[in-house]
Amino acid sequence: MLSLEFYRNLPPKQCRECGEEIVEQHESYLYECEKCIGRHEE
Repeated sequence: MLSLEFYRNLPPKQCRECGEEIVEQHESYLYECEKCIGRHEE
């Protein structure tokens, strides 16, 4: 398997707070969506 295929087949990341799909690169270290991150900063 080519490494590019591996990354294309990764499932979408989900926010661990609300379960919403996180739209970003799969290798990112974020585990929360923008909405939930914003709630923590308020």
